Amino acid sequence: MRNLTNVLIFVALVVLGLFSSAYIVKENETAIVLNLGKVVRSDMKPGLHFKWPLVEEVRKFDRRILNMEDKPMRYLTAEKKDVEIDFFVKWQIKNVTTFYKASSGGDEDAAKQRLLPIVKSALNNEINQLTLSQVVSSGRSNLTGRLLKDINLGASTLGVEVLDVRIKRINLPQEGDILKSVFNRMRAERTQVASRLRAEGAQGANAIRAGADRDTQVILANAEREAQTLRGEGDAEAASVSAAAYNQDAEFYGFYRSMEAYRATMSDGKTVMVLDPDSEFLKYFGNQRK
Repeated sequence: MRNLTNVLIFVALVVLGLFSSAYIVKENETAIVLNLGKVVRSDMKPGLHFKWPLVEEVRKFDRRILNMEDKPMRYLTAEKKDVEIDFFVKWQIKNVTTFYKASSGGDEDAAKQRLLPIVKSALNNEINQLTLSQVVSSGRSNLTGRLLKDINLGASTLGVEVLDVRIKRINLPQEGDILKSVFNRMRAERTQVASRLRAEGAQGANAIRAGADRDTQVILANAEREAQTLRGEGDAEAASVSAAAYNQDAEFYGFYRSMEAYRATMSDGKTVMVLDPDSEFLKYFGNQRK
């Protein structure tokens, strides 16, 4: 009976030891193992792991992309004008050992408090080199891209990497004439662009009209030339026909031409002519009378 009790106690101790030595790291976690407060293993991958019970301790950390925000801050531009910027930061733990040592034992809030001044300092240095117009017009895109390199130089000492800095809002101070001057400058720039586009459009329209007028003149000239050619050919053909008719019967041809002249002259029925009876024009009338 005593042996059975000892066996049960031994089995219980073994089971308890297994439960206390086994630990699971989830997919969204990373972990380090401490031996009497000293890091002995780090960057533990997701899955089942074991540690020495009692003497080793496991600390787990979130390895997902984390978010950090702060209240809007005022910065000075290159023109010594105030601009208020609201931003947020996307960051991630890259070196868990360094992060544990630099953040008071892996305190995420402590890490944020150390990371925030690094971001603000880099942002301040960048804003100081830009004019107010440049900050307003390109702050949301180009500005954040240039910040990451400078920020990560300092963030590496915390064992983290800043993946993105996003400008949520850029506010211009309401006091004084700063806001008005920025709007006037932006309106002047837009007006200048609009005037240039209108001038380019007018120049293009004039070029198109000039080309169309030139093409019209060429088409009309070609058509007139072809018409003159056709009229010349028609006149030549008519002259040839007339000459052939005259050669066949000169008297009949003379009579036909006179009839044509009479018709052209008296076609309206109102024409009054005073002519000499012996006029050549009335030659065939005279012949008829005879």
